[in-house]
Amino acid sequence: MIFVGLAVGLVVGALPGLTATMAVAVLLPFTFALEPVPGMMLLVGVYGGALYAGSIPAILINTPGTPSAAATLIDGHPMARRGEAGQALSISVVASAVGGMLGAVMLALFAPRLADFALSFGPAEYFMLAVFALTIIASLSEGMLVKGLISGFLGLGIATIGVDPIQAYPRFSFGNPQLGAGIEFIAVLIGLFGVAEALTQFERLRGGASMGTTLGSFRLDLGRLRRLLPTTLGSTLLGFFVGVLPGTGGDIGSFVAYNEARRFARGEKKFGRGDPRGVAAAESANNASTAGALVPMLTLGIPGDSVSAILIGAITVHGLRPGPQLFTGSPDLVYGIFIGFFLAYAILLVLGLAGIRLWAQMMRVPTRFLWPTVLVLSVVGSYALRTSAFDVFVMLLAGVLGYFMLKGGYPLAPLVIGIIVGPIAETGFRRAMIISGGSYEWLLQPIPLVLLALTVASLALSLLRSRRSGGDV
Repeated sequence: MIFVGLAVGLVVGALPGLTATMAVAVLLPFTFALEPVPGMMLLVGVYGGALYAGSIPAILINTPGTPSAAATLIDGHPMARRGEAGQALSISVVASAVGGMLGAVMLALFAPRLADFALSFGPAEYFMLAVFALTIIASLSEGMLVKGLISGFLGLGIATIGVDPIQAYPRFSFGNPQLGAGIEFIAVLIGLFGVAEALTQFERLRGGASMGTTLGSFRLDLGRLRRLLPTTLGSTLLGFFVGVLPGTGGDIGSFVAYNEARRFARGEKKFGRGDPRGVAAAESANNASTAGALVPMLTLGIPGDSVSAILIGAITVHGLRPGPQLFTGSPDLVYGIFIGFFLAYAILLVLGLAGIRLWAQMMRVPTRFLWPTVLVLSVVGSYALRTSAFDVFVMLLAGVLGYFMLKGGYPLAPLVIGIIVGPIAETGFRRAMIISGGSYEWLLQPIPLVLLALTVASLALSLLRSRRSGGDV
């Protein structure tokens, strides 16, 4: 079942627009006829396989297969353009497997205690966590801080379109019911990276340039693995703890881990230009966060992300209820999930290393066929999100926006971060103010205060580095 799930997940994750959530939801009914443990193994395999496979198109064609692979392309695609696609793919699969396996070990060891910690997070804590995550924009925009902030604010603005999260009235919908339902984040993501990159490549082709097809070596020597180990382990730990917090997930975890890896790395200026540590940080955190998301699901019955919400459904259909009683009443299922999760990533390591030469052949497809195919997949993927032509229009609009932003030197990653983190920050702040009766006393509570101090330190460090580099502070 794990093998079947991984195979399905690899296909789904590699196609832009098809998400792990969608694949797990589609396969859920097939688990009803299975015993609980094999059924969960099938879904866990899909989950892990899709999250890893999202990095394949992110590295090769600058289009993340899943939202959580958006941080991977920052350094993965520059490596591919530099003729090191083989190295980037190898690092991706190794970091994914290490992150997933260590995440499974931490899940088995610390799940009950971490669930109590996650429950201590209220609106104030989530708001300050989101504000801390927004400081990533300053870090990723060193040398072009003003443009990065403009990009970030644009993302925050896009995130406000739709129904107000507290009072449920439409905002910026202009009477259009499709705008009132909100902008589909994945459609924007596909447009920003897939369509914008295709337009850029078409322009290069018209100018006579050609895309490099050198794949480079796939072999990772011990020296490189040793240099990547601290980044991988640190990002795994960070990604796991971010995943424990309900409502966060791999997309936030990978960006936070990428930013911290860059902040504490020697030679941090290489990040964003094809640094292997950037790929290792994003992928290890992304996959470790999946294990973290299972902590509140198994111990409290609270989904850590959208996929774990579906997994709760897979458990309850067998008459079981996630929570403390699951550990005492069905220990075979709980420990089966722990072991299966670890095995899924061990098998993924073998499958991934065996298949990377096959994935890399995408680079050898003639550009006159490759980029039109990317455009077609982008249209199909965005339409499949909600079977809506409006999402296709949003995707195309985001593609044109991304193309002109790239031409103007505006980074795209801050816009993505703004869209991801904006709703968490807004909801947390407004709820914290309602609960406190309009007072800001919640800022002095222990966890928000610590996060506030980290936010100030993060901003100060980024501004100092930007000033030293002579950027546009």
